[in-house]
Amino acid sequence: MSSIISFENVHFTYPDDEMESLCGVDLQIEEGSFVTVLGHNGSGKSTLAKHMNAILTPTEGKVIVNGVDTSDDDRLLDIRRNVGMVFQNPDNQIVANVVEDDVAFAPENLGVPMNEIRQRVDEALKLVDMYEYRLHAPHLLSGGQKQRVAIAGVIAMKPKIIVLDEPTAMLDPRGRGEVISTITKLCRENGMTVVLITHHMDECIGADRLVVMSNGKIIADGKPAEVFSQVELMHSEGLDVPETTRLMYELNCEGMKLPLEALDVASCADAIAEALK
Repeated sequence: MSSIISFENVHFTYPDDEMESLCGVDLQIEEGSFVTVLGHNGSGKSTLAKHMNAILTPTEGKVIVNGVDTSDDDRLLDIRRNVGMVFQNPDNQIVANVVEDDVAFAPENLGVPMNEIRQRVDEALKLVDMYEYRLHAPHLLSGGQKQRVAIAGVIAMKPKIIVLDEPTAMLDPRGRGEVISTITKLCRENGMTVVLITHHMDECIGADRLVVMSNGKIIADGKPAEVFSQVELMHSEGLDVPETTRLMYELNCEGMKLPLEALDVASCADAIAEALK
């Protein structure tokens, strides 16, 4: 697979801020992949996300999205069409009093013909399992349902990439599960490139790749199992690891030799059973 987003030695400093928020970031995101970015507050992960559709542009370095330099003001609309953004609070993205009207808002503003808008809205709502709610009032929906409507509004723009900046931060466990299931489906079944910014380690387990940020730098990058096996590094950054990884790490501290890459319960149980033979 080829890279659809490329960060090349990207530095960024907010106005009136003495410290850099991004410090020479190099990152390639492959088309059709599901990438999670994990980090504590202030790590730079949200700043990274906002560079992916030119909400922010580098102080130094380049960000290339689908072959377009994000600093090219003449191509800003192309970038925004290619990269859809979903933020923490779905209420901030919902603008209409009926679900289907809200989903239609973005394609209408892009000048999409009305007959095509109808088709896009229906397809988007079906993709996020919200079609039966198309005539409902958004403010009567649960938090998870609202966020799925916000995602549908982005899908209706037909972007190649969807970037979600902590979309589950304000949701309960059920709502979080709904959103993670939805975006996983978008990647696995529809081939969309998904970048999920999060501080919940359990949301990273099903991704193709996990990028960990700290103080504006990438400190770990690989498959989730590989990254989470670096228990000391994660703990030094104030980040947790899956319970299975923690259990095997603690058993290894007591003299066992277990593979820390076993993330799910079944694999963990099998590894412990094998070690006890």
